[in-house]
Amino acid sequence: MRLPLKASPGGCSLWSALVSSILLGGRVANAIALSIEDPKSIAAAAKIVADGMMSFYNGNQTGGIPGLFPQPYYWWEAGAAMGSLIDYWYYTGNTEYVDVVTEAMLFQVGPNDDFMPPNQTKSEGNDDQSFWAFAAMSAAETKFPDPPANKPQWLALAQAVFNLQTTRWANDTCDGGLRWQIFPFNNGWNYKNTISNGCFFNLAARLARYTGNQTYSDWAEKMYDWVESKGLVSSDFRFFDGADVVGNCVTVNRIQWSYNAGVFLLGAATMYNVTGSEKWKSRTQGILDATSVFFTTEPPDVMHEVACEAGGKCNVDQRSFKAYLARWMAATTKMAPFTTEVVLKRLRASAQAAAAQCIGASGSACGVRWTQGPTWDGSTGVGEQMSALEVIQSTLITDSPPPVTAKLGGTSKGDPSAGSSGDNSVVDFVLEPVTTGDRVGAGFLTLLILVGVIGGAWWMVL
Repeated sequence: MRLPLKASPGGCSLWSALVSSILLGGRVANAIALSIEDPKSIAAAAKIVADGMMSFYNGNQTGGIPGLFPQPYYWWEAGAAMGSLIDYWYYTGNTEYVDVVTEAMLFQVGPNDDFMPPNQTKSEGNDDQSFWAFAAMSAAETKFPDPPANKPQWLALAQAVFNLQTTRWANDTCDGGLRWQIFPFNNGWNYKNTISNGCFFNLAARLARYTGNQTYSDWAEKMYDWVESKGLVSSDFRFFDGADVVGNCVTVNRIQWSYNAGVFLLGAATMYNVTGSEKWKSRTQGILDATSVFFTTEPPDVMHEVACEAGGKCNVDQRSFKAYLARWMAATTKMAPFTTEVVLKRLRASAQAAAAQCIGASGSACGVRWTQGPTWDGSTGVGEQMSALEVIQSTLITDSPPPVTAKLGGTSKGDPSAGSSGDNSVVDFVLEPVTTGDRVGAGFLTLLILVGVIGGAWWMVL
């Protein structure tokens, strides 16, 4: 993730929001119709929201770049959006965006087929790269149409990212783990954030299940143990934001984000599915129980981003976080069926609330505050649409097939050595030696980042 550019609410211009408000005249508009017990109604609602999300996309238009949304949306969120469209195909069978997604993902793989394209590499973080890997992993698991034989394949792309990230395991600070940033000249180099490490854990677990390769399981175990040892997860399974390497990761930033809980929930459930271990079952249940902080009691079971939403402080990135919690909660039910009752109760309530918020602008622009009912909160953008899309379509999970594996129906071709030809250098860019002054400066900039995050969040666990 990145610190946002100065952006207006929801990633749209203030003028657009103002015009929408004028057109609505302060009245409640008609929300998207959603009958939560009717799969056809759910699919129809998902299409409206998906179309709304892709109205921001110009990568398939003249002058656009495949795989990119225009500013203020960063590269990682485009990868996340492609993942949501793969989910859309998986849940509904609608092939409308298959070619767009395939074009976008293959355009962004980079010269070494590891999602490090030259136009993004200089500012790329481990978490950024992972969200593209997640899209590829989901494509393999759901049997999304395979690319042409002469192009990189979905499974091999996910393996390439995993292999490359294993080389970034940093024992020199905090006894291991991944840094937020890949390169030392980027703000956040001195921060080990939970989402980067959670993404690695999630991907390792899913690769273990898909391939049956014990190496992936071993890495998943290693990563979870490290996160636990550094206090990035509490004894009651609440995941915090990260820790600064300058203090050897002793002081933890205790803000809770929904996607951190979600990424570990699916990873733990997948490890339970792979191992049958009581340890992973207990962890899965504990993480699921702890996600209750992201669901309101009134209205009941409606998802909200507790660290920023109520105060209207969620930035462009954070407005998409609920999409990933919804996505990974739904997927968890296939890995650990004992979670189904709780997950579906929350997803269905949240889906209905999200659909009620899809009343802005043309009547399908979705707001971010689902707790407000059918009164649009004035926010709209890619993240808002993606969050609504994922939570609405995820209610179809019970009628959807389980993820395939290499031995059980999978068709995507893998390459265990993928990513080994890549490196951690920036194309056409010379890295200067990092001086003591640079390290001090990077630490100060990291501090500013954390102060900004904490200042923008009204709630944290102490």
